[in-house]
Amino acid sequence: MPPVPSVVEVAAAIITRNDGSFLLARRPEGKPYAGYWEFPGGKVNPGEPLLHALKRELLEELGIHVKHAYPWIVRAFTYPHATVRLHFYRVLEWHGEPHPYEDQELSWQLADNVSVEPLLPANAPVLHALHLPPVYGITNATEWGPKVAAARIEHALQKGLRLLQLREKGIQGKALDSFTREVTALAHHYGARILVNSGTGNASLCHEFGMDGIHFTSADLMHLSKRPDVEWCGASCHNAEELFRAGQLEMDFAVLAPVLPTSSHPDSPALGWRKFARLIHGSSIPVYALGGLGSEDLAIAWEHGAHGIALMRRIGQARDIGRKA
Repeated sequence: MPPVPSVVEVAAAIITRNDGSFLLARRPEGKPYAGYWEFPGGKVNPGEPLLHALKRELLEELGIHVKHAYPWIVRAFTYPHATVRLHFYRVLEWHGEPHPYEDQELSWQLADNVSVEPLLPANAPVLHALHLPPVYGITNATEWGPKVAAARIEHALQKGLRLLQLREKGIQGKALDSFTREVTALAHHYGARILVNSGTGNASLCHEFGMDGIHFTSADLMHLSKRPDVEWCGASCHNAEELFRAGQLEMDFAVLAPVLPTSSHPDSPALGWRKFARLIHGSSIPVYALGGLGSEDLAIAWEHGAHGIALMRRIGQARDIGRKA
C-alpha cells in the first residue's frame, strides 16, 4: 500500500480592520497554486505552538507584530500535492503596516464583495463564515409579549444586530404568523438575516415568510440525515457529540450553551469558559457562546475561541453589537 501522506499543519490569519475588511494575499510565482488568493499564514514547524507560528509567519511575510489574535476555526482540505489543516486565527490588533515581503500581492476585501480571483478552494467555507456577525439575537415574545419583543428587537437592530433567530414555542396560530411577519420585515429592513428555530417552525415556514434559514434544536440536529436546502443553517449544541454532528452536516454555525448560569435554567450546570473552550477546540464551524451573557462578554468569548455571543433576555440592553470581529 502507498504511504498515507502526512498532514501539513498551517497557521492562517484573518487580519481584520475596524470596517470589517480582511487581508488576502496572492501567491507568488514558484509556489503551488501561484496566482491564487489566500489568507496570510504558513506552515507550523514541528513542535512549534500554533500562535507562535502565526506570529512568526506574519512577521516574515508582512512585517507586522501581532498584538491580539484569537483562535477561530480549523479546516482540513486535500489538494493534489498535500493535505493541509488550516488553523485560523482572527487578528484584530497588530503593529506596523502590512507589506508584501515575499513578492505576494495584498488586497483588503469585504465578505459580501470579494473582488479578487481565483481563490484557493479551501477558502470558500471560510469566506462564507465571515458573513456571520459577532452577535446572534434570539426572540423572546413568549415571555415579553409580541409588542414588547418587537420593540426590543428593533432597538437591537438599530444598534447593529445583523443575525436573528425566531424562537417562539409559546405562541401559535395567527399570533405566531403576525409576529413572524413583523420581525422578518424588521430584520430585512435593517439588513439583518433571520432564521426560524426548528421547534417553532420548519422549512415551509422559512419559505412562506421569506426567512433566511433554519436554526435546529439539538434534538432535531441529531435526527438530521443531511443539511436542508436553505441559505443559512445553525444548530443548538450542549456537548461534544452535538458539536461534531453540526460540523459533520456542514452547518454554518453552532451555538453552545449554557456557558454561565441562567435564570431560565437554574438547575442546568453551566459549562464555564474553560470547558466551553475545550469543547469547541478544533471546530470546523464558528460557534457562538450562549447563556448568562451580555455584550460586555464579547471579548472574553473571542479569547476562548468563540465566533461571538448569542443574546436573548439581554438583547434589548445590547451596546455596540454591530462591532466587527
